[in-house]
Amino acid sequence: MRITETEAFEAMLAHHRSLTDGVARRVGALRSTVASNGPFEQPAAELVAFLAAEVLPHAVAEEQSIYRAAATHADLAATVREMTAEHGQLASLAEALAAASSGADALAPATAIGSLFATHVAKENGLLLPALRADEGIDLAEMLGEMHRLTEDGQGDAPTGPGAPAGPAMSAPDPERALLTLLLQAADGLSAAGEGDRACRLVASAWGALRAPRPDLAVRATAALHRLVRLVTAEPVRFDSGAPAEEASPAPRLDVRDLAPARRHQVIFATYGTLAPGAGFVLVNDHDPKPLRYQFEAEHAGEFTWESLEAGPEVWRVRIGRPAPRSGGAGQGAGAGREPELDVRALPHGQRHESIFAAYEVLGPGSGFVLVNDHDPKPLRYQFEAQHGAAYTWDYLEAGPQVWRVRIGRAVVGVAHQ
Repeated sequence: MRITETEAFEAMLAHHRSLTDGVARRVGALRSTVASNGPFEQPAAELVAFLAAEVLPHAVAEEQSIYRAAATHADLAATVREMTAEHGQLASLAEALAAASSGADALAPATAIGSLFATHVAKENGLLLPALRADEGIDLAEMLGEMHRLTEDGQGDAPTGPGAPAGPAMSAPDPERALLTLLLQAADGLSAAGEGDRACRLVASAWGALRAPRPDLAVRATAALHRLVRLVTAEPVRFDSGAPAEEASPAPRLDVRDLAPARRHQVIFATYGTLAPGAGFVLVNDHDPKPLRYQFEAEHAGEFTWESLEAGPEVWRVRIGRPAPRSGGAGQGAGAGREPELDVRALPHGQRHESIFAAYEVLGPGSGFVLVNDHDPKPLRYQFEAQHGAAYTWDYLEAGPQVWRVRIGRAVVGVAHQ
């Protein structure tokens, strides 16, 4: 029997209440545990799991159904863009929570998740859903069924709760989610068998494959990687990534301690991507960056160097570099005289400038990188002018209409930029 528009509307509100209560209850459990100085890992993991299994798949389904329909209303288009960006913020905060190394570190992103999700749902309930209900061209009952199908695709499980469609599933389970679940189970088995290093390598490889196409699943992989690393902290990790190259001057520092945890790995990888062969930087962090090393091995095996300079208990310093070309071999890739590229087109707009400035900070005099963007980065140039004056260089290599390429460099002392 087909449900009415009113029943569909009420079912959407009820599901939102269920998600909001689920987030609030898990945030509260974490807050209580931290306040009593108890072990934070379990409540933090439960909140991350709920976000990855319930909230983020629901968010993806909304973007493809409710948000797509609401964006056709001129007065709601800006709100839809803002709320889509909030989904990205929730994923980033979940990554930060998964990477937390202490109760205090976990509490900050968890609190932000609780506050952001509550206000986010209030906007959906108060602005988007009433507008769609009043739109005679929108069939809320049909949209509810589509949302359940899309959410089921993201979860790999049959939907439950008010308004769930009766009968057989409308589509097959999500194969990527199912495979990740099996892979994480295999990693747990490896770790239990004393093969913690292999388990971490396996999960890091999954993270590398998923972080661009499936950020919701990458959150789960990151959480599992940090959990596994905690279990194998006493096990030595050996990577054959080559010896650090000698440099004429000390490597510049990349201090990520003031960055939000969810932004750190992105900035570090962007900075590494702009290194010339033989160059490097010293990463300064407030916890052991061992999960990061597994991720480097997954994405850049044999292409990076890693040298521990300081190992806690409050500060960790690691020199990360790009190996120099082997003598006598033919130059290939970044080592053949081409300057490295920093392609930020796949990054969220709010995270691009941070990565670009971090990459610039580790440049040596006279060196540079090629920024690849999907619009004219003129606002960025004004920011460079304000922060670095004559210390930077800026040369357009390609100027649209679809791709902009700009060489950004650190000027040689005494030479002004054009």
